[in-house]
Amino acid sequence: MGKLTVVGIGPGKYEGLTIEAAEALKAADIIVGYKKYVELVMPHFEGKEFFDNGMRQEEARCREALKMASEGRNVALVCSGDSSVYGMAGLVWQLSPEFKNVEVAVIPGVTAALSGGAVLGAALGHDFAVISLSDLLTPWELIEKRLDACAMADMCIALYNPGSHKRTDYLQKACDIMLRHKDGKTVCGLVHNIGREGESAEVMTLAQLRDTPVDMFTTVFIGNCSTKVINGKMVTPRGYHIG
Repeated sequence: MGKLTVVGIGPGKYEGLTIEAAEALKAADIIVGYKKYVELVMPHFEGKEFFDNGMRQEEARCREALKMASEGRNVALVCSGDSSVYGMAGLVWQLSPEFKNVEVAVIPGVTAALSGGAVLGAALGHDFAVISLSDLLTPWELIEKRLDACAMADMCIALYNPGSHKRTDYLQKACDIMLRHKDGKTVCGLVHNIGREGESAEVMTLAQLRDTPVDMFTTVFIGNCSTKVINGKMVTPRGYHIG
């Protein structure tokens, strides 16, 4: 019986891997993944066999990984951030009944909401939601409902996939929904290239965020009514009474 381990690699740098994730990649016969993610781990696992493919080829990638494992190999399928949060773990489990002789395991990683929140300070110190603005797999009407409900509940929100060359106004539309329920002075932040070369971060208001350019490598953070700026950092208090 072969084994397929779906591995969350965190932000991308080796130091962001959990020990469990690193050990799984060391033990693998072959490492599979989206081309950019394979390139991130390749320098640290020399001598391994690698297989990669492009965007929008997720099902083919997962099937190939399961097929390799069904041939008796130890396969690691890498995902950026966490393997289950917008990662390949769910799709692998969906396909796994077709490959009866494959053992599937899932190893978590540090998702962008956590790693980006730490770069900003303590952006998600209280209840929060993670919402992707990509409507490739989720209808925009449903995304709108989720944004509205979370804003109405005054939750902190981490936005994934906030923009691309085809979705230049999606963050603007999301901010307009936020502004129905949140003050324009609400503290927000964004982090670009979390844990990778060229990492940058910025703290701003919700009104300013509305007109800020973003791309697929940006994670956006929207605070709640208690979120504040402390020493230039975005901090959402848990509610402790400080004497």
